[in-house]
Amino acid sequence: MSLFEPDRSASRTPVSLITGFLGSGKTTLLNRLLRADGMADSAVIINEFGEIGLDHLLVERLDGEVAVMANGCICCTVRSDLEETLRMLLARRDAGEVPHFTRVLIETTGLADPAPVVQLLLANPLVSHFVRLDAVVVTVDAANAMRQLDEHAEAVKQVAIADRLLLTKTDLADAAGIAALSARLAALNPAAPILVVAQGEVAPEQLFGAALFDPARKTADVRRWLNEAAYAATGPGERHDHGHDHGHSHDGPGHTHHHHADAGHSPHDAAIQACCLAFDAPLDWDLVSRWLAALRHLRGGDLLRVKGILNVIGEDAPLVVHGVHHVFHPPVRLNGWPDTDRRSRLVFITRNLGREELMATLREAGVAEAVG
Repeated sequence: MSLFEPDRSASRTPVSLITGFLGSGKTTLLNRLLRADGMADSAVIINEFGEIGLDHLLVERLDGEVAVMANGCICCTVRSDLEETLRMLLARRDAGEVPHFTRVLIETTGLADPAPVVQLLLANPLVSHFVRLDAVVVTVDAANAMRQLDEHAEAVKQVAIADRLLLTKTDLADAAGIAALSARLAALNPAAPILVVAQGEVAPEQLFGAALFDPARKTADVRRWLNEAAYAATGPGERHDHGHDHGHSHDGPGHTHHHHADAGHSPHDAAIQACCLAFDAPLDWDLVSRWLAALRHLRGGDLLRVKGILNVIGEDAPLVVHGVHHVFHPPVRLNGWPDTDRRSRLVFITRNLGREELMATLREAGVAEAVG
């Protein structure tokens, strides 16, 4: 009998977050997306000040904040806070007061930090028992992003924790500028696909489905979710470490892939690091959970995103951990191992917290010694 809750993603409504800088094309994207085949059963929450920018005919306004669009999508603005709005929408769906929806899209304001929304979806029991985080989608304006990334730490953070990066307004930028921006984005976030979008045109299946649970296969897709190989790629301006920590025979994960944003751009970029730690031997959950708790307590502000699958002693199926800053989803147990790879793997996207420091905290917590 496992001590851990089974993964219930399959029964929860997927929620995707669409964010990005003002003028980077979020609303154009939403307007196009909602017209796409198979997207009519969506609810959209606009966390913007001012008017809803969706240009569908709002044929029926149900009440103050909820409207049904011509294609059957539901749209509402956040009146008080997001948690209350989400709960209201889910309750009204269950009561049959609004058309049924199978996914929720949340659009947030241009300079918004995506972390609080992700935290709400991961760890607020009033919400997280009914919905699951699907994808953090960030729109990046090809013409202005270089300047925005230089000037705003928030823009860098948005890029760093994204699951999908959408390059918009590429018609207003030259090829060299687009290539330089793409390289910068890849250094900040090696695992997120960069999709070029013209006039908001993008296939929904390219955007969504970034979560561990794969609805099409009704199973967990660990490889896609962690995208471990991305952290092993090397290129200009990136450091790459592989193998044991040099000079210490006992301290570590069998393999470490490490990625550092190119320091040539701005101090914001230079602070961002990404790595994947892999452990060959099964881990002691007590030691690992104490290590993660200490890391959250001491360095929570610098943990932009942590995702992992763990082979824990005494469990015959892997545990999944997922957190942003100090807020983590309670660990859940998958039904079984998805493939023959039984290594524990943890992806860290951090700010001012490098691989060596992470390794030091591992040693301190006794986790690395336990690996041998």
